[in-house]
Amino acid sequence: MKLFQREQRSLFGEILDWMLTPLLLLWPVSLALTWLVAQNIAGKPFDRALEYNAQALAQLVTAQNHRVSFNLPQPARELLRADDSDQVYYQVLGTHGEVLSGERDLPLPPEDERPAPGEVRLRDDEMRGLEVRIAYTWVKLDLPGVPTLVQVAETREKRSVLATEIIKGVMLPQFVILPLAVLLVWLALVRGIKPLSQLEERIRARKPDDLSPLEDKTVPLEVAPLVASVNDLLTRLKDSIATQKRFLADAAHQLKTPLAGLRMQADMAQREGFNAQELKQSLQQIGRASMRATHTVNQLLALARAESSGQSLARQPCDLARLTMEAVQDSVPRAMDRQMDLGYDGAQPGAPGVELAGNPTLLKEMVRNLLDNAINYTPSSAQHPGVITARVLADPFGHVLILQVEDSGPGIPAAERELVFQPFYRALGTNVDGSGLGLPIVQEIARQHDGQITLEDARPGQVPPGARISVRFVVDEAALAASRQAALTGDGH
Repeated sequence: MKLFQREQRSLFGEILDWMLTPLLLLWPVSLALTWLVAQNIAGKPFDRALEYNAQALAQLVTAQNHRVSFNLPQPARELLRADDSDQVYYQVLGTHGEVLSGERDLPLPPEDERPAPGEVRLRDDEMRGLEVRIAYTWVKLDLPGVPTLVQVAETREKRSVLATEIIKGVMLPQFVILPLAVLLVWLALVRGIKPLSQLEERIRARKPDDLSPLEDKTVPLEVAPLVASVNDLLTRLKDSIATQKRFLADAAHQLKTPLAGLRMQADMAQREGFNAQELKQSLQQIGRASMRATHTVNQLLALARAESSGQSLARQPCDLARLTMEAVQDSVPRAMDRQMDLGYDGAQPGAPGVELAGNPTLLKEMVRNLLDNAINYTPSSAQHPGVITARVLADPFGHVLILQVEDSGPGIPAAERELVFQPFYRALGTNVDGSGLGLPIVQEIARQHDGQITLEDARPGQVPPGARISVRFVVDEAALAASRQAALTGDGH
């Protein structure tokens, strides 16, 4: 139950609601319980007086000449005299049910109640349209018949008055205490959430470039996990911004070289005295520089697309063998221009275990970059053609799928196998005209598909040793089944 409805949730309001709502709901319950307790307390002294009167009248019942005799002296009558508030009635019945004295219309005890001589009992009843409280007892005499019944009844006015006075004495202070309690709860909540307000002020007062961790020693224990999460987010954001800045700086540096070459060749081509052959050479240089710049821009876009895809990209069943063969076919013309032997060896499309849940565009981009990297770094000539082999290995029982691309090039030294995954890094001692973004793209796409990359020599101990890059995927059958179901549902629509 909400006492205060708001369009936007407020922590202060939520706590205040949950504290005041039970308090206000329990207050009428407290009133009802207090009324019942007051009625019980107010009735006890009057019940004792009724019991005393019943016992006093019972002592006046005697047996004379084999008959029941009841003589009520004047002092005893004074005990039964009515006061200003209530009426008192009495009744004495003989052994045969005859009325010896008192009111004839006083209600009798329940018929199924068994007499217990000497025991005074109490009950509530009604007489002449008024509620009465009756004390009654039986007197056992040495006479035939049932025991003699003695009853004393009293109206309930004094009891109600006393109960009302008790209620007033208890409830009136609560009308003062309840608003005071609400005020104290309000003040306690204001004081309790003050650290949150202080934390908000500290965050609001920060400069936009201040990504240092928040102080977590001065906040309450309940807020410390939130501050720790914010600090973790700030740390990751700081690292991301630093990586982005470094990436942009490296990208600007990589683009500066081909653009500067373009400008220099253009200036040279505009000089006077340039013959047709020199102009042709300048145009060729401009073409190569523009191709290098285009390749770098394309790689940058591919890396940005891979990094931004994340988990939001829809996954579908992907036949890795088929994607790899398509990428190999796309790279064959370039390999032939470089006089290389490029081929595929491994599981065939549709074979058991070659499917995984993923994005086919990114997976094919990953294979293409591995092939481009191998083509770029593998020496080749007509006499000694370079050999590049792509393969897909599937273990349907172990739910493992492996993509491998190996070449006959110089390999990657062990000291540089972690560095080659950094953007724009190129292995030392090579004069390859590349962007240094191929393997970082491969690593990012593999990470998004929960793959692990390993680098090793293709022919250990030989010269050149070659390089083998393996991407190992663990096939999640549940995710694959879900992607198949999603694909079927999409086709149905």
